[in-house]
Amino acid sequence: LLFVLGTVSCTLFLAVNGLYSASDDVIELTPTNFNKEVIQSDSLWLVEFYAPWCGHCQRLTPEWKKAATALKGVVKVGAVDADKHQSLGGQYGVRGFPTIKIFGANKNKAEDYQGGRTSDAIVDAALSALRSLVKDRLSGRSGGYSSGRQSRESGGGDKKDVIELTDDSFDKNVINSDDVWMVEFYAPWCGHCKNLEPEWAAAATEVKEQTKGKVKLAAVDATVNQMLASRYGIRGFPTIKIFQKGEDPVDYDGGRTRSDIVARALDLFSDNAPPPELLEIISEDVLKTTCDAHQLCIISVLPHILDTGASGRNSYLDVMLKMAEKYKKKMWGWLWTEASAQPDLESSLGIGGFGYPAMAAINARKMKFALLKGSFSEQGINEFLRELSVGRGSTAPVGGGAFPKIYTVEPWDGKDGELPVEDDIDLSDVDLDDWDKDEL
Repeated sequence: LLFVLGTVSCTLFLAVNGLYSASDDVIELTPTNFNKEVIQSDSLWLVEFYAPWCGHCQRLTPEWKKAATALKGVVKVGAVDADKHQSLGGQYGVRGFPTIKIFGANKNKAEDYQGGRTSDAIVDAALSALRSLVKDRLSGRSGGYSSGRQSRESGGGDKKDVIELTDDSFDKNVINSDDVWMVEFYAPWCGHCKNLEPEWAAAATEVKEQTKGKVKLAAVDATVNQMLASRYGIRGFPTIKIFQKGEDPVDYDGGRTRSDIVARALDLFSDNAPPPELLEIISEDVLKTTCDAHQLCIISVLPHILDTGASGRNSYLDVMLKMAEKYKKKMWGWLWTEASAQPDLESSLGIGGFGYPAMAAINARKMKFALLKGSFSEQGINEFLRELSVGRGSTAPVGGGAFPKIYTVEPWDGKDGELPVEDDIDLSDVDLDDWDKDEL
């Protein structure tokens, strides 16, 4: 999800050590402690999602520490290394760094902080949010559960996105579905089930938003729907099973917090998601839309059609499609263009008219790129992308610091190229003998 092209030594040092330490008043948050510290807390929380390599995050760090010290005992101030803990960042829709969220009375509906990046601005926003929280409590509006411990019968939490299934509705909803289902089998009297309920409900809403409904969370009262409980051998509660089309159900044996459940759901989603589209750069819109929407866009410059023919070009495109499938969890964008069709783009990437096929990975937010140095093959590209995915590989700024002019071109028709038809030259009026004498 999140990725960096930078490789300077201080960046790597920061990536290892993070921006905060135990001696700060900023509380380091991870998938392990986030639910207990934040979600189940009655306190107001300000949480920064950061990446150690992000320059804006590094500049924010002293201000964030200063604000945390000023708010100590009044408002909790935390930080998540979302580069290290990508599942937690993804759970809250973090797309850029730093992202600051305010967790108030309703911990399931965090608000985005849009204020200034100074300690004064952060403290002012925190106190304003705290004032609103206290006024809501005074007027009887709780804004939702805060302890995370209501039972199904209590009506606490928002269960609207958990799909209740029965003996009658299970097969038509789950068995023949193209979607992935995570199904909790519970008993109303079960204490562990009651503890899981708010986590399951909160996760259901997050997963629905993150996967556009392609992964569904459901619940079955196994004491009522005994046919289902018998069919799937339910012996204890809660039991969670994962159902995917054409496969036998498997047990979910992960953690019981919202973040654990969401992380597994997102893994299931990416495993089942189709590979990203491979688009030809036929206009400026194609390039900018793809590169602005993804952390990285992978661009190939393929030889001219006259040099490879359709079969040769398709073999290069097949290699790209295989790599797009292999790295689909990274959510990168994939583009290609023909040699010399986009000369300004080639020049800005240092490709410039030779060495085709070529490949560049561009971070549009930072306007940096890395070039494929090895072979344009599955092995060569895989090594290139693997290095990038762990933050290694040499990078350079995009020439001009912005995308160059992109020309609108006709899309490839899938056929072999044809040489342009040359005009016939009429030489009947030219006296070649006289021309030779003049030249001599």
